[in-house]
Amino acid sequence: MAAKFTPFHHHHRFNANSPLHPSFSLNQKPTFHSSTSLALPLPDACSLAASSPSPSLQSFSSSTFSFFNETNDITSLDSVELMHAQMIKMCKNRNSDTVAKSLILCYLEFGDFKSAARVFLVDFSRNYIEWNSFLDEYEDFGGELRQVLEVVRELNSKGVIFDSRILTIVLKICTRAMNSWLGLNVHAILIKRGFDFDMYLKCALMNFYGRCWCVDSANNVFDEVSVREDQLWNEAIIMNLRNERWAKAIELFREMQFSSAEANSRTIVRMLQACGKVGALKEGKQLHGYVLKFALESDLFICNSLIIMYSRNDKLELARIVFDSMKDHDLSSWNSIISSYTTLGYVKDARDLFNKMDSSNVEPDIITWNSLLSGHVVHGWYKEILTILHRMQSLGFRPNASSVASVLQAVIELGLVKYGKEIHGYVIRNRLDYEVYVETSLIDMYVKNDLLDSAQVVFDIMKNRNIVAWNSLISGYSFKGRFEDANKLLSQMEEEGVKPDLVTWNSLISGYSIWGQNKEALDVIHQMKNSGLVPNVVSWTSLISGCSKNENYRESLEFFIQMQQESINPNSATMSSLLRTCGGLGLLQKGKEIHCLSIKNGFIEDVYVATAVIDMYSKCGNLKSAREVFWNNVNKTLASWNCMISGFAINGHGKEAISLFREMDGAGVQPDEITFTALLSACKNSGLVDEGWNYFDSMRADYNITPTIEHHSCMVDLLGKAGYLDEAWDFIQTMPLEPDATIWGALLGSCRIHKNIEFAEIAANKLFELEPYNSANYVLMMNLYAMSDRWEDVEHLKDKMANVGVKNGLVWSWIQIDETVHVFTAEGKPHPDTGEIYFELYHLVSEMKKLGYVPDINCVYQNIDEIDKEKVLLSHTEKLAITYGLMKTESSAPIRVIKNTRVCSDCHNAAKYISLVRNREIFLRDGARFHHFRQGECSCNDCW
Repeated sequence: MAAKFTPFHHHHRFNANSPLHPSFSLNQKPTFHSSTSLALPLPDACSLAASSPSPSLQSFSSSTFSFFNETNDITSLDSVELMHAQMIKMCKNRNSDTVAKSLILCYLEFGDFKSAARVFLVDFSRNYIEWNSFLDEYEDFGGELRQVLEVVRELNSKGVIFDSRILTIVLKICTRAMNSWLGLNVHAILIKRGFDFDMYLKCALMNFYGRCWCVDSANNVFDEVSVREDQLWNEAIIMNLRNERWAKAIELFREMQFSSAEANSRTIVRMLQACGKVGALKEGKQLHGYVLKFALESDLFICNSLIIMYSRNDKLELARIVFDSMKDHDLSSWNSIISSYTTLGYVKDARDLFNKMDSSNVEPDIITWNSLLSGHVVHGWYKEILTILHRMQSLGFRPNASSVASVLQAVIELGLVKYGKEIHGYVIRNRLDYEVYVETSLIDMYVKNDLLDSAQVVFDIMKNRNIVAWNSLISGYSFKGRFEDANKLLSQMEEEGVKPDLVTWNSLISGYSIWGQNKEALDVIHQMKNSGLVPNVVSWTSLISGCSKNENYRESLEFFIQMQQESINPNSATMSSLLRTCGGLGLLQKGKEIHCLSIKNGFIEDVYVATAVIDMYSKCGNLKSAREVFWNNVNKTLASWNCMISGFAINGHGKEAISLFREMDGAGVQPDEITFTALLSACKNSGLVDEGWNYFDSMRADYNITPTIEHHSCMVDLLGKAGYLDEAWDFIQTMPLEPDATIWGALLGSCRIHKNIEFAEIAANKLFELEPYNSANYVLMMNLYAMSDRWEDVEHLKDKMANVGVKNGLVWSWIQIDETVHVFTAEGKPHPDTGEIYFELYHLVSEMKKLGYVPDINCVYQNIDEIDKEKVLLSHTEKLAITYGLMKTESSAPIRVIKNTRVCSDCHNAAKYISLVRNREIFLRDGARFHHFRQGECSCNDCW
């Protein structure tokens, strides 16, 4: 029959050492020239080839040597060749297939691979199954496929003509050996000789082009075939699926239906796998209809593939319907449905199925156990993973690499480094360290448990380091601030030819940002650009987030502006960081804009963004909006409950915080340590002593939570500010933890309020030891001495600060007017409108004094007269900011001021009078909490 030659592009390179290269010397190895013809005379009549079909060549080693034993013992290659020559000479063909098998085996055992190939190709009655058995045995003995192809060329040059069956085998060998040029010559010969291609030959030719050239060439072969049998259709579909030509495979499957050809179960299974992989639910359902139409639902492989296809398309209910409709379930069926449930997060249902599987007398295998383990990882049920591990081991299952990877993830999250080391030992003993992802998990485990040196050891002994391993270790060094090690590793990475990717660079950017080294982080961004990579949203968000966490809020906003200038769209993490920035700066209007942007882009559905919005509104003093966002949030997590309770706490709404906690408890949400920190802070800021004691005691008794140093600090603050200094002192003496700076700082702050110098001096001396460079402690103690007219002690502390080298921190307050932030500092360049501000403030103080305001000169720790002390009080930054806000905003607009240190009692009292005199709401957030002044009162009830 006429055949067309499939066109190719002739730009492929030859291997100069290949026996098929046109320039290869005949003196070295036989050369297969493209011009050589295979159409030569038939072999001699004394050939041992028999016409009757032979039994399947399942294993040459099972062949008998009876024929040879009748003649002579085979002891060497020479004896084999001699016997072979005698057989040819005598034309002895008795039991020829058995003799040929034995002869092939002898040649293989003595290492004469070409002779073995000659016997197989000429003297053996072959079918389309036996060639695979022969090649497997051939390679097991150490032969190479190229030697078989050399024999083909040699026999051709000696006049052997191969029929279509042999040429089919040759094409399959070419495919297996990836010998593209010999396959082309075979195709040319087939066309030249006008072979009537049978089905096997067509499939072999198409498979050759699909694997050795390109899928388009294989499809051309298929298109040129006029009569297409079922097997050819199936082969064409499988070939396209193998090459990830999903659309072409689906198109061929449809054409196949119109041609009345039938798909075999292998094709249907592969099609279903493809539909699951690419999310082609519609096509998957059509395939399901095909299965039902042709009554193939009894095929377990097909049903199992249907289950996986539906689950990968997030249609778990349909996967379950398929499973339940099956009459029989094998182990693969159970594994498919259990894996479907675990992958989609329905771990409880997966466990129920696992138990049902056990009652159905189907024993689970390691795949079943691994499905349960990985499902618990996805769901975050890490403690249960260890329970499952112990159970599977008790039943005799040895964890494999996949099991270990899941368990290591649990160990990482639970921080069980000792257990992780035991698993590392298990990995070494069972030689699982050849698996790259196991070694990478070990590195990750050591990194996240701050054992970077151990992580480095694992990394150093890795034979095949992938980019994940490099990134994990570089990330570990970066996040711990070990940038010299991180950069050394980066250089080593590049020396070994591994190109850093976005994750590599972003790890460095994030590390520098977290450690407040913004300049170095920007330098990394420039290096990234020079390497040819474009910084993405993660790169910029890392910068923004790092600045926000370090309270470098201005830089955070500046980087966001740069990010927008480079046309990078923010993601939910960016929004969360920006909202934290707005909360930190008290930028309510900007926070509202970001809230709107989050809603517009669908980020508000993200629980982290929703929680950040609540936090932003709380820190900006807009509790009404914070409550609205909280109650509108359908999926309330523990973090969102904690955030709202904390919002009530910093705004002095202690009773509302308690009420919300009770509602949370009633909703079945288990509180954690952060919950009680927020709750005790609420009690502290509202002076709720009895309630504070009750919740502190209930932590261990009712919720099995051990109080931390933060909880003890809240209790000291609560008792001290309420005036119970003796109880606070006793509490410190009896607490099970060593008091730290937060404990002594809380006591010192309370002593200042109640002017208790005895306890204050004890606390201050402890603080001078623990925090010798914290100027706030010295200032607080000097303030207390000044209030008691102990000026010598004030000077003594000033001298001590000078000797230690402690400088007063910069004190500032700021207010935003329209789009401009106005900063007022105690030192440095004065505000341009300073004269007008003081003029307005003098008038304001005069009005306030008429209503009873008396300046608290005790807040000035300078030994000057009272008139000068009053002047000093006027220069306090929060007063200047509030006054400027009154001057530049509408009469109905609230005044919002941020101060970086604790507000003094005089400014606190003055703000109450200002809110009364001018009938304005004033929101003042100091370094400790929020104050909301209205009609002469403050939300803190003078408890701060």
